[in-house]
Parts: sequence; structure tokens; C-alpha cells
Amino acid sequence: MITRSILLFSTAASALLGMTPAMSADTAAPAADQSAPSDIIVTAQKREQTLIDVPQSISVISGATLDLQQASSFQDYLKLVPGLQLNQSQPGTSRLILRGLNTGGVASTVAVYVDETPFGSSSGQVNGAILSSDFDTFDVARIEVLRGPQGTLYGANSLGGLLKFVTNEPELGKFGGKVRGGVETTDGGQIGYSGNAVVNIPLGETLAFRASGYYHRYGGYIDSIGTAAVIPTPTAADPAATTTLASANAKNINSSRTYGGRASLLFKPSDAFKLRLSAILQNIDAHAPDTVESNPVTLAELYGSHTQSQFVPEHRNTASRLYNATADLDVGFATLTSSTSYGTLDQHILYDETVYLNEALGGALGTPYFSEPQLTQQHKFTQELRLASSKSSFISWLVGGYYTHETGKIVQDYNALTPGSLAPVAGLPLLAHVELPSTYNEVAGFANGTIYFSPKFDLTLGGRYSHNWQHADETAEGILATAGGALVTYPQTRSSDNVFTFSASPKFNFSKHASLYGRVAKGYRPGGPNPLPAEASAVPRTYRSDSVMSYEVGLKAETADHTLSIDVDAFHIDWKHIQLLTIVGAYGVNANGGKAQSDGGEFTITAKPTPGLTFVANGAITHARLKEDSGILSGGLAGDALPYSPKYSVNLDGQYEWAMGDGIKPYVGASLRFLSKQNGDYDYFYRVTYGHQRQIPSYEVVDLRAGADFGRFNLEVYAKNVNNALGRTSVASTAFAANNVPDGNLAVAILRPRTVGVSLTAGF
Repeated sequence: MITRSILLFSTAASALLGMTPAMSADTAAPAADQSAPSDIIVTAQKREQTLIDVPQSISVISGATLDLQQASSFQDYLKLVPGLQLNQSQPGTSRLILRGLNTGGVASTVAVYVDETPFGSSSGQVNGAILSSDFDTFDVARIEVLRGPQGTLYGANSLGGLLKFVTNEPELGKFGGKVRGGVETTDGGQIGYSGNAVVNIPLGETLAFRASGYYHRYGGYIDSIGTAAVIPTPTAADPAATTTLASANAKNINSSRTYGGRASLLFKPSDAFKLRLSAILQNIDAHAPDTVESNPVTLAELYGSHTQSQFVPEHRNTASRLYNATADLDVGFATLTSSTSYGTLDQHILYDETVYLNEALGGALGTPYFSEPQLTQQHKFTQELRLASSKSSFISWLVGGYYTHETGKIVQDYNALTPGSLAPVAGLPLLAHVELPSTYNEVAGFANGTIYFSPKFDLTLGGRYSHNWQHADETAEGILATAGGALVTYPQTRSSDNVFTFSASPKFNFSKHASLYGRVAKGYRPGGPNPLPAEASAVPRTYRSDSVMSYEVGLKAETADHTLSIDVDAFHIDWKHIQLLTIVGAYGVNANGGKAQSDGGEFTITAKPTPGLTFVANGAITHARLKEDSGILSGGLAGDALPYSPKYSVNLDGQYEWAMGDGIKPYVGASLRFLSKQNGDYDYFYRVTYGHQRQIPSYEVVDLRAGADFGRFNLEVYAKNVNNALGRTSVASTAFAANNVPDGNLAVAILRPRTVGVSLTAGF
């Protein structure tokens, strides 16, 4: 995960050919949700298309399937998307990874969209890689996941792909809604509960309003057990002296809650014009991270239970706001679309740095508790204007322009606290206060078109030219931040990029029943400034953009009776100038490494052998590794696997539903997810000690569900992680403050233990 305190210490120290197209990686859903595969519509290429018409690897998860799987967060629907991985230490800090493209840097490699609104930072200045904002999926029409670079239509930060939430539009002339409530319990932890509601209200013949709200409380399951921290406090008389501090005893310290809502107004006076106004608000309030103290070599849990040593109560509160106005105007030969978006993210964090700072300072300030408050802010305005041709038997095209203006800020402090309280230690000068404001601007023009040479063959071509310019400032004061502790304003650092990305996708239609496609595409991620003190002469003032070239071939097909479908692809990706978070001298910086490569493939197979019975298997093989050493202080060497990129992942799901009297439809289902072993983040100190990177063990997760559809009502019981798998989702590096653990042990994030719940949904 992104390391904290980096700013402060940077300144201080055949049968297939007769098949119809396979439409989705969707899993089984109640019969009311099932439709002909050709009816599945996606907007991957910024126009409505059936999935068979999209010549690239894409998974679609319907809203009905998300409801059925109780999949309200990234962790819940990973199993539905082959090749999608998640590196997460707690809600609100999510790093998405597709096709293994991850080196642990501060800028994201997977773009996130909500309808027409890009969410998250395009810059590497505000920790955008871990701020994907895990939007709630209630009242979502579908989630589209595009694998491989999407630089042509979606621009920066889509090296690995795109995850797009498509929300339900208001419906004209129809009043309705639904409510859902649920309760669950976690093994060894607290009770959790949730409530959801949505209503659709027609406001005349041309106007409709839709609003939804949700609240989820997730019970904690990790305890702080008062583990003693042995802190080095050398004195002249005894250079080896130590002091022991005891952390607070507390139960279930990692509880969290997510709440918010969406509102949308649709105005459609005619078939030629449509205007949609939308607002999305979401808050994620998390207490302690989902980490347990573990052995630094084996990663085995210590003390026989889910525990951590908490000296200062931690929290992370993230508020996301998205506003969008999208207008579509049919001008005859084409449709003109304008999308105007504004988004904000405000995150308030309180870190416990007691162990880390006492060890770093060696008792120079005594042995107080230490806290690190941090504020992360991002404001982003985007405007996109595009013109898409009307349907044609020979050619379809799309041209557009894009502009974004983004401001960000990170503010960090260090506070010394009296042990056992949150009261400041009296008599100490200001320890540290650092501010890092930044600005990112980008303009781009893009075009995409498909030429239909014949019913059997078509070719899609696209290109995008992007120019960005950035600047960042830094001010610092305090005895841990500047010489003498005086306020210092450092010179502004600037950077800019000019990038051309493109894609080419030939597609051969064997018939209306099967298609074979190829795709060559380029994607990129912007570089940026390294705002550091002038005395850091050995540190580059900027870091470069990195880019990928992807080569892919795939097959989509389904039998004529829809009882068997397959979606399979293979890819090769070359990645150069990879961005890394590393240490140069005493400074934490963004830097560029050499080359990396990822090879592999994904598949989804769906079988419906009898009415009501559905089996789905999906998986990925990913061989992602460095081709060149990443730099001595990063610790990655040629041949090392890229972090959090398991070589194998397999997901199996089965469901059976049947009909009873009075229209009742019971169903039962189960799923299994397997991840092979994977590497953690590059860790120079671990490599020096053990000669290789840290490996995270493989694990399997089993989920069960059963319920009944009564028409207006649906009752479901579920059990997640039935086998209580100790899946590790993040491992802190030993070099940084994120590993605030006593006695040289490690903070390791884990999956939520066995969770059993029940939910009731009522429609009206």
C-alpha cells in the first residue's frame, strides 16, 4: 500500500465456431434477471453496443447478480471478474490491479468511472492509487470491467484497464422502488447491519427523479491486546537501554461504516434530446486498519488471534462527492454528447506512529505516544464533448475533446502525546507540519471508428493525443521537518507530458454465433514533479510518465440454445519506465524504474445443463515480472514477480433455482475462489536479509447463499468466507511508517473472517 509519512521524512531525514457470442462474466441470477445474451448492452466504447460488438476483453456484472451475491464492495465481487485483484488494508484504501500491472507507486493503473464521471486523481501527488473509493453497488445497473489499456477513450491512468459503475437512470412514467435490510455477524467479532432504499418518481411525461440511500455498518473483529513495545532509548551511560510501552486493551477496534446516496433527474422532452443531472455522496468511516501483527518471515499471526498493538486510536474518514450533467442531442447524422463533472474527495486520517517514531528517534524526545494527523483533499473538474455517428452498415465513428483541472493537497503533522491519553506532551516545540498543494491540468483530443468491410470482418481504430502540465509546492516547519524547525517554503516544481495513445482491433465474425478478435493498444500514466528541498540534489526534480503496449487475442462464443458459453483471451504487455515509490538518500520520492512484462490469459465459461441450474467458471493466468532491476533501494530485481499479482486465480460458482407453488422460487448457490501465492511490495531490507522478495501464501475462500423469491419480497441467507481463510490482502514494508508494529513484526491485512447474514428485500 502507499506508505505514510513519506512527505515528512522526505523533508527530514471448432464447436465453438457454431456458437453465439458469450456475453458476460456474469454469474447465476434468479430467472427474472436472465435475458438473451444479445440483449446485454455495454458502453465500453462510449456508445451503447451489445457485448459481441466490443473487440476487447470485458466482464459485465449485472445489478441483479450484485444483489444476489451480497456484493456491495470490491472484496465481494473480485470473484466475478477474472484477472481483477485488490490490495487493501482497510475500507477507503483500495488499490485495484488488472493483468498484474502494479509496482506499488502512488498513481493508479486502473481508471474508475461512475457513468460519465472519472473518479480519482490523474496525478501522483495525492495518493490516487489507493483512493479508488469503493462505491456501494445498491441500485447499480451493472459494473463493466475492461481489461488492458484504455488510453484511447479513457486517457491517463488506465494502463491495466477500467472499472465502470453504470447506475440506473430515472424511468419516465413509472413510480416504484424497493427497500432492503440486513444483519450479519462475523466470527469472533461484532454484529453488522445494513439498510438500503430506492425510489423512482415520475414528474410529468418528460421528467423523472430517482434517489437511493444506503447505510452499512461492518462489525470489528480485531483486538488491541496491550502488547508491549520495546523502544530503544539509548543513554550515554547505557547505549543499549530500552523502554517498554504498553498499548491499550480494546475489542473489535476495526469496525467501519459506509453511508451515502445518489440522486438523479432525467429530462427527456423528445427522442432527440436527453439531459441527466446526477449527484453521488458517499462516506467511509473506518477505525483501525484490518491488519494483524504477524511474523515477518512466515506471516503467521501472533498471539493466537486477530490482534494488533494500538497506542493511539486510529481512524480514516473518506468523503466522496460526484456531480455530473450529461446531455445527448440527436443531430441526425450523429449524436452530440456533453458531459460536465465535478468531484471532490476529503480524507481525514489519524495514524498511530508510536513505535515507528520512537524507534526512528531513539528516545531523543523521551518515549511519548506519537500520532500523525493527515488531510488529503482533491477537487476535480472535467469536461468532455464528443460526437458519435448514427448507426451505419459501413462505418461508425466517434470524435471528442477532453479537459480536466485538478487540485490536490496533503497536510501532515506529527504530535507527541502523553502515554495513555490524547493530551499533548507539554514543553515540546512543534514537531512537524508539512503541506503539499498541487495542480494537474490536461487537454486531449480523441477519435475512434469501426469500418465494416463485410458482415464477416470489421476493424476498429482509435487514437488520442494528450497534453498535461502540473506543478507542486511544499512548505514545512517543525524540528523533524526543517533545520532548526523554522518555516521553509521550497521552490515550485513543474512537469509536463505530451503523449499519443492508440488502439487497433480487427474482429472476424464466424457467424452471428461467434467472433474472434485481436487488439493492439497503448496506455500511459502521467509523470509528475518531485517537490523536495533544494538540498536534495541527488533526487530527480521530476519523474517520467510510464507506458504499456498490449497485444491481445480473444474469442467470444455461445451455443445456439445458450446452454454453454465461453469468453477466452490471451495477452502480452510490455511496460517501460515503470513508476516506483522509493527512497533516495533520506528522501521518499517517486521515481522511474526500467521495464516489466506481463503475459497471460483470462477465461469465463458458463454452462446451463438443465433449466434453473447454472455453473460459471472464470480465472486468469498472469505471469507479471520485472525485466530489469528496479533500483537498489527499491529492492526489485529482474525476474521478480510484480506485487500482488498471483500467477493463478480461479473462481467457481454454481446456483440452482426451482419453482414452487404460489410463484415462490427458492434458490441455493455456492462459490469458491482460489488465489495462488503472490509477492508483496518490493522490500529492499527483506531482500538483503533473505535473498528474495516476501511471498504471500495462497488461499481459498468459500461462500454460500440460499433464499427464495416471493415476487414482491426476496429473503436470502448467506455465509461469506465459510472456511475462515486467512487471506492476506496487504503486507506492510519494513522500511516505512505503515509498519507501526513492535518488536520487528509486521502489519498484515487480512480478509474478513466467516460472516453469516440474512437480508430481506421488498419492492413496491
